[in-house]
Amino acid sequence: MIKIVADTTSCIAPEKAAELGIAYIPQIIIFGDDSYRDDNEMDSATFLKRLRASSSLPKTAAPPPVLYQPIYQEFAQPGNTIFVICPSAEVSGTVRSATVAAQEFPKADIRIIDTRSIGSGLGSVVLQAVEWVKEGVDAATLESNLRDMISREHVYFMVDTLEYLYKGGRIGGAQMLFGSLLQVKPILTVKDGRTEPVESQRTHKRALERVKQMVYSDCPHGPQAHITIMHGDAIEEASKLADELKANLGLTEVPTYQLPPAIMVHAGPGTLAISYFVEKAS
Repeated sequence: MIKIVADTTSCIAPEKAAELGIAYIPQIIIFGDDSYRDDNEMDSATFLKRLRASSSLPKTAAPPPVLYQPIYQEFAQPGNTIFVICPSAEVSGTVRSATVAAQEFPKADIRIIDTRSIGSGLGSVVLQAVEWVKEGVDAATLESNLRDMISREHVYFMVDTLEYLYKGGRIGGAQMLFGSLLQVKPILTVKDGRTEPVESQRTHKRALERVKQMVYSDCPHGPQAHITIMHGDAIEEASKLADELKANLGLTEVPTYQLPPAIMVHAGPGTLAISYFVEKAS
């Protein structure tokens, strides 16, 4: 038996995770002295309301190892394999927490996968893992498939302000200075697990058009692209973008996700992002 473990940075709704049999772990949101799980104590709407009323930026914490231990205890049986599919260790302590918890089960087959990503692209990997398990692949094949898929993700995103990334330590100070002084709109990506700048445009509209150009240049025209959109309280723009991508890529569906609180803490409201997976190199 193979068991999939994921967390809320995948953008998968908790109820969807439960429906699919995914063992689901929250991230922790901290406002001052108060902390909240972001699976059942603070959703995105509540987070945004609290954020706008707060005089200081909230913080996040990785799920503590104790949250993983009951899952490992239940499934760490002979013949079972547990796959923990995590956000990038460069931006989250989730990999470390999952690893620390696994040390209590030295005989168990627990495979912790650092996707070097975060958000709906991570979610696409998790959902595809569930499909592969349904198809009956063995653990070795599943791990190989996952690592191949992870290597093929492209993600581009735009933020309303670099303030959140800067204060959260998710992007260098030089980019913060450049963006604030010149009033440019940066296009960002996740490279080697970290947030990195791609280029900048003078306006949000131009930045979005440039992102679409990059997507159309190498995104496969079909469901194998696993293309998704994620946004931080920008549903109208995200929905319009989804319609355009469907029309231009010949797709019937482009899933759109509201960013979970643990990502919005660092990206901020107004964030818009596209994740997809390119074809395997021939």
